[in-house]
Formats: sequence, C-alpha cells, structure tokens
Amino acid sequence: MEERASAYVMGNRPPMWSVVGTLISAPLFMGAVIAYVPYALSGWRFAPPLLGVEFTRWIAVGLIAIAALVLLEFLVRFVAEGHGTPLPVAPPTRLVVGGAFRFVRNPGYIGAVSAIAGQGLLFGSAPVLIYAAVMALAFHLFVIGYEEPTLRRTFGTDYEAYFRRVRRWVPRRPNGMR
Repeated sequence: MEERASAYVMGNRPPMWSVVGTLISAPLFMGAVIAYVPYALSGWRFAPPLLGVEFTRWIAVGLIAIAALVLLEFLVRFVAEGHGTPLPVAPPTRLVVGGAFRFVRNPGYIGAVSAIAGQGLLFGSAPVLIYAAVMALAFHLFVIGYEEPTLRRTFGTDYEAYFRRVRRWVPRRPNGMR
C-alpha cells in the first residue's frame, strides 16, 4: 500500500516548472488581456448602463464572478492534471479533460471573454464589448488554426474521443451526468 501511495505522489505531482510557469505567465497574460486593455478602453469609469438597463450591471457582476472561478479552476487544472502551463511554449503533457473541461473544451477562453464582456456591461462601455467580440474571434481562430491540430498530433485518439464527446464553445452536461 505504501509503495502504491508513493508512486501516486511521484507520478501525479506536477513538475515545479509548470507551477512556476503558470504563476508567472497567467497574471501577465490575464493582466494584459483581461484587465489592462478593458481599463485602457473604459478607464474603469461607470458610464450610463448600455441600453439604459441597470440590470445589465448585475449580469456583469455575475459574468465576472463566474469567469474568475472558471479561470482559476482552469489554471489549477492545467498544472495539476495536465502537468503544464496555458502557454503554447510549455503546454500540458497530459490531456486535460476534468473539471470544467468535462463540459466544454475551452473554458479558459470562455472565462476570459466573459470577464471582458462583464467589464463592458459593468462600466457601460461599448468599446470593451467590441473588444470582447474581437477577442472571441481571435481565440476561435487560434483554437481551430493551432490548438486543435496540435492536440490531435500530440494526444491522437484520446483527443479525438474527447473532441467528439465535448463541444468547443457551448457547454453541455457530459454523457451519463444528470
């Protein structure tokens, strides 16, 4: 039993470089894409709510809160399950299919766009909402042009099965989950 336990710890402990790489790269990327650009576009000043509907601010708070949780879980999952970072130069060495990845293949990108769109709604900023749409398109093109072909080459039939089972952008319950 003790031998199995030590093998589990050694075999499933993420490499230190994945922890350090994520701790350094994630705040830089997220800080730039999710925080700095929306700040530069809106000054994080409250303008009248878009379409004059105050309720959009509550929707915004929900989007931002859910996005923060999804992004945190995404980062932890990449390190703990994937033994890598979200950076293409140091990707996971194991296919990540747990947590939010059970519902949708790209929770990190969805979280990022949700956080940006939430800021657009919160601050009543059309430029930030346009930026969210541009980022959604950029992420989509990156996923279909680089990520998916790379994952197919790297993980082969495991990724193909995952690809068929889980949608790219629209979350759904996994098969067998009620």
